[in-house]
Amino acid sequence: MNKSELVEALASSRDLTYKKSEEIVNIIFETMADTLAHGGRIEIRGFGSFVVKDYKSYMGRNPKTGEIIHVKPKKLPFFKVGKQLRELVDN
Repeated sequence: MNKSELVEALASSRDLTYKKSEEIVNIIFETMADTLAHGGRIEIRGFGSFVVKDYKSYMGRNPKTGEIIHVKPKKLPFFKVGKQLRELVDN
């Protein structure tokens, strides 16, 4: 499922216009992204949680040239699936 399919599913299940559904989905995604960008954590019971993991800098290698390069520290979002969703997908 992609974003437009999610918007369509919301519109049809709640009797909303496509435009209003798109606005709702965008607000949810923007709020989640903003929360993670500011170091917050998102937990949706039964679905999973989103956190930001910090990665330290390290010496890496350019796979194309073989050159040793310095990789800067970075933060990446990480999703941990909830028990209820894991069991639903597993069965």
